[in-house]
Amino acid sequence: MGKGKFIMAMAKENPHINYAGIEKYSSVLLRALEKMEQEEHPPANLYFIRMDAEQIGKVFAQDEVARIYLNFSDPWPKDRHAKRRLTSREFLERYEQILTPDGQVEFKTDNRPLFDFSVQSVKEAGWKLQAVTYDLHRDPELMKGNVMTEYEERFSAMGNPIHKLIAAR
Repeated sequence: MGKGKFIMAMAKENPHINYAGIEKYSSVLLRALEKMEQEEHPPANLYFIRMDAEQIGKVFAQDEVARIYLNFSDPWPKDRHAKRRLTSREFLERYEQILTPDGQVEFKTDNRPLFDFSVQSVKEAGWKLQAVTYDLHRDPELMKGNVMTEYEERFSAMGNPIHKLIAAR
């Protein structure tokens, strides 16, 4: 979940929905906690979990999660590390166990090779691509309600197009 900007904004905009931010690294999670503590009215529907996403099936029950947001995840560029990518078939199988029947995975990145890999992984896993764009900020439909992450702001300012997909089982 990174430094928490995206998930805190989502929790504030949707107080009737619970959000759980998962972060592997304690130092990054600490930044998000500090950011939340600075809030005058921190969202009561936001929870942080320090864990490796590989263990997601041990934390969430079947049909417990409606949406998974994957924003600017580690691209793990070496082919031998492909199964570590959060959009790999291995991870999609994990998500399938916890998502509701109409659940979705939303993925944003500026990394084109990772995005192409992700589009292919979704297809190979037998999931449906509900939306795909290679330039999110020029797609008026997908920009509706878009909450930018720190990375999205930085990469957009550098002129990098942001890619986004929405996938469902």
